[in-house]
Amino acid sequence: MRLRALAPGKVNLCLALGAARADGRHRLVTVFESVSLADELVMSTIAGAQDEVICPGVAEPNLVTSALRGLRARGWSAPTVRVEVHKRVPVAAGMGGGSADAAATLRLALRLAPVPADVLGELAVGLGADVPGQLTPGLAIGTGAGEIVEPRHPLAPHAFLILPQGEALSTAEVYREADRLGLPRAEGDLRARYRELVGALGSGARLPARLLVNDLAPAAVSLCPHISLALEQALRCGAEHALVCGSGPTVAGVYWGGDAIGRATEAAHGLGARFPGATAAAPVDGAATAPQPA
Repeated sequence: MRLRALAPGKVNLCLALGAARADGRHRLVTVFESVSLADELVMSTIAGAQDEVICPGVAEPNLVTSALRGLRARGWSAPTVRVEVHKRVPVAAGMGGGSADAAATLRLALRLAPVPADVLGELAVGLGADVPGQLTPGLAIGTGAGEIVEPRHPLAPHAFLILPQGEALSTAEVYREADRLGLPRAEGDLRARYRELVGALGSGARLPARLLVNDLAPAAVSLCPHISLALEQALRCGAEHALVCGSGPTVAGVYWGGDAIGRATEAAHGLGARFPGATAAAPVDGAATAPQPA
């Protein structure tokens, strides 16, 4: 049997940063959205005693390998599998590509043998804070360290200009820099931001500019100053807002309106020489990323 699934990257439309928890992860209130810039995974049953992962350019053990090992440790009884990962989401770029791959692996695995929902959820949290939100791609609010996920209805029509930076940033280093810069909010401020976002995220809503803020952006720019140029260029090319994706360094320009994808595509073409890999992306949901026969 061969199955395929898309593993969409994500854009954080808002990321409010709180203090570190006892486990070392920071408290967050974030709005994240899956986008059409996606990796593709193919899972095949094979003869052999050991599962295999093929993911060129990504060192082992990667999150797909960890997901398979976690499934086996929890009694997943499917035949031995090979997972091939075709990368399109930039690596270590703030778009959650590795987490998306792990989540897609879990979605594919369910087609081969059952996994209890509570076991799947516990495994996803253990793999990383971004993985639970990618199990069912779409728009959601994330709290805790991002692992507590509340799906939301789609926003008003919009699209993104994605500007990769050609270099990687360590998420851990960005969070350390955020702490050094004193960026975390007080707990009361974090709760207030959550209430604001819940009130603003109605079906068909357009998030106001005051909420389209990533608190990690100053830390990412401190470590990778070229990000500032990308933010500026996105705005010059017509984006209503420009954001750092997650912990960076990828930049996303936000375009609103029925013609958003066309305007984002035109901007990507215009900036392609300066930002190799520049592309336009649209929001996607679980229906677009469900496993299919390969």
